[in-house]
Amino acid sequence: MDSYELFREDVRKTANEFRKIPKNEVIRVVSHFDADGISSASLLVKLLGNESRKYSISIIQNIKKEILQGLSKEPYNYFIFSDIGSGVLSYIEELFNDKQVFILDHHNPEKKDVKGNITFLNPHKQGIDGGIEISGAGVVYLFCREVDSNMEEFAHVAIIGAMGDMQEHNGFEKLNNEILEKAVEKGKLKVIRGLRLFGAQTKPLHKVLEYCTDPLIPGVTGSESGAIQFLHQIGINPKDGKGWKKVTHLSKEEMKNLVTGVILKRLGEDKPEDVLGNVYILKAEEEESPTKDAKEFATLLNACGRMDKASLGIGACLGDEKLKKKAIYLMSEYKREIITSLRWYDENKKGDFVIKGNGYVIINAQDKIRPTIIGTLASILSKSNGSEEKFIMSMAQLADGTTKVSLRMKGTGNEIDLRDIVMDIVDGMEGCEAGGHANAAGALIPTKMEDEFIEKAKIVLEKKAIEEIV
Repeated sequence: MDSYELFREDVRKTANEFRKIPKNEVIRVVSHFDADGISSASLLVKLLGNESRKYSISIIQNIKKEILQGLSKEPYNYFIFSDIGSGVLSYIEELFNDKQVFILDHHNPEKKDVKGNITFLNPHKQGIDGGIEISGAGVVYLFCREVDSNMEEFAHVAIIGAMGDMQEHNGFEKLNNEILEKAVEKGKLKVIRGLRLFGAQTKPLHKVLEYCTDPLIPGVTGSESGAIQFLHQIGINPKDGKGWKKVTHLSKEEMKNLVTGVILKRLGEDKPEDVLGNVYILKAEEEESPTKDAKEFATLLNACGRMDKASLGIGACLGDEKLKKKAIYLMSEYKREIITSLRWYDENKKGDFVIKGNGYVIINAQDKIRPTIIGTLASILSKSNGSEEKFIMSMAQLADGTTKVSLRMKGTGNEIDLRDIVMDIVDGMEGCEAGGHANAAGALIPTKMEDEFIEKAKIVLEKKAIEEIV
């Protein structure tokens, strides 16, 4: 059997083990707080509901040993960890030896062999790169579908999770693509060829162009006046009788002019036509809603997780209109938090909080920025035109004496694995844990070790930056 068939066999075995759980048992579900984790949790909630099973669910930001110790003392016999757990298998083995544990994940695992009380489903076991090929929600979806074929109706939720984990690069790899085809077949999602502009459903057209960083539009990205002037130049009035136009308001002729205009603006780039690509539309969602475009839906879920309202995201995934409206309203608060963090950075980028070196910048926000937003700050800065640094590392303190670290990298199509870099930094540093993906990695360190961590990060990041130049 090839790697994919071995993985599918593992899915079947995991489903069979799940079926052995007595129906009177309460299942403890623990999932990650990002878009992929919330999508994963949503699928499990739907499956457990279909199965008439009782469950208790928690959405968490990280899975350090202290959290596992607390969970292991809870009065449950069956646990499911989704989109989380692969990096702490030894702790789970140590603390949950009297429990039945399911780990449904796609992150690079600490090891591949586990004790008999643990059912571990992860494509990395079969040599399939879970960071690229399938999201946590995708792994959970395949498991849920194997238990109950009716779960095929929720294939689109797995695609939202994959979008949240940045696994879409003008198309998907094999496993994600198979899930996408099922979502299309079920009439939940359609793929159209168009401009890859984030916010097309919700933002005014000139704002969409102003904030477009992937791909970058010279003379337009980063400039509101440049965006408005560009629209006038290509024969599009950015306003109509009701106010600012959105992408969805454009006529076919205007859309054609927009596509041509953007490509012409990008003629100096390597691939000027990269602005065109797949757009993933959720058919049942309302026009101009942040839930219409799968990429925007993923951002909505991220907002719910980072604003400590993951239950709203789960409700949105499962089509609860009341919870979906609350989630959309929460997006405004999330955006305010992001604006506040960007303003703080702008005011402090020349101060003691920001360390700039050869090819990197380290932002130690301490307690000045919400720790759930710090990764978003790094992501935005990595896509901006304001700095030349290759690596952007951000840090913020949690209330429990630890500091959350996020690492991002400028540019796209890089072959550098950010997770490996963070692993190098924390290597040999007691109490520090690293994880994440090739294109978005992070760590959790004791706050008292911030100075030591930063000094080591300077060395590792500068070395990597120089290697890139060479």
